Amino acid sequence: MQLIRGIHNIRAHHFGCVLTIGNFDGVHLGHVEVLKGLKQDAQKYGLPSTVMLFEPQPQEFFTKAHAPARLTRLRDKLSLLAKLGIERVICVSFNAKFASQEAEAFIKQVLVAKLGVKALTVGDDFRFGRARAGDFSMLKRLGEVHNMNVKSTASFRRNDHRVSSTLIREALAEGWLDKAHHMLGHTYTISGRVIHGWKKGRELGFRTANIALKRQVNPVRGVFAVIATVAGKRYEGVANIGNKPTLNGTKALLEVHLFNFNQDVYGHFMQVELIEKLRNEQKFDTLEQLTAQIALDVAAAKQCFNFK
Repeated sequence: MQLIRGIHNIRAHHFGCVLTIGNFDGVHLGHVEVLKGLKQDAQKYGLPSTVMLFEPQPQEFFTKAHAPARLTRLRDKLSLLAKLGIERVICVSFNAKFASQEAEAFIKQVLVAKLGVKALTVGDDFRFGRARAGDFSMLKRLGEVHNMNVKSTASFRRNDHRVSSTLIREALAEGWLDKAHHMLGHTYTISGRVIHGWKKGRELGFRTANIALKRQVNPVRGVFAVIATVAGKRYEGVANIGNKPTLNGTKALLEVHLFNFNQDVYGHFMQVELIEKLRNEQKFDTLEQLTAQIALDVAAAKQCFNFK
């Protein structure tokens, strides 16, 4: 899959494509249906299937810490799109200059002149451009002028419920992992590089691999049974997602304790799949109480995996 970072990196040989535009946060089953249609259009027109997405996501730019919790960081999003067979991704830097662009200018200068979009798929509630003046009807009208076929995404339903990133966030916040996984079509995964932490885990008898959570808002908190992949191998374990209230932590952190694991993985990239929620994060009065609870969490997670 080819990644184009920024509209300024679109070259003449990128002209001609079928396109969809959106956040694709989580790359859930609703997105999968849209992308299936995009690939069908790509085959029909003999042009590359192309996804345009934004970093940061528009709501993150406008509302900062009040934006909805992000489900997937860019690296994970790109990996999921590649697995689905998308040929090209254009990652647009969403900044003040881009947000202030007139909607018609975006259509004419970017979609038509730079990309030569033959078929465009967006939600019928899609809004864009300065003061959000651009909408589906504008795209349809100008699409007819510029020979660009514009169609809307049909809401994908699963068990008679619309699949959306919002519903997945709600399920994760409540600890309903099965419901979230059902809408995602895969287990919910957090990934990142293992960093040096406070080394408190080893003092308590439970070594952990730590991953900083750089999302402005995190969709999940608590203690979970997990499966982690690092250096090409999968390991079962238990993880805490939160800010370590017993130790008066302030920054969100993912701490993973892997069973029968004693390797140095600092700097390694780790993917952590959340399998089952064990409990909410809580503050303990003493380190002894915390240590005792961690032991119970380890036992509960091992029971989830029938770990011997």
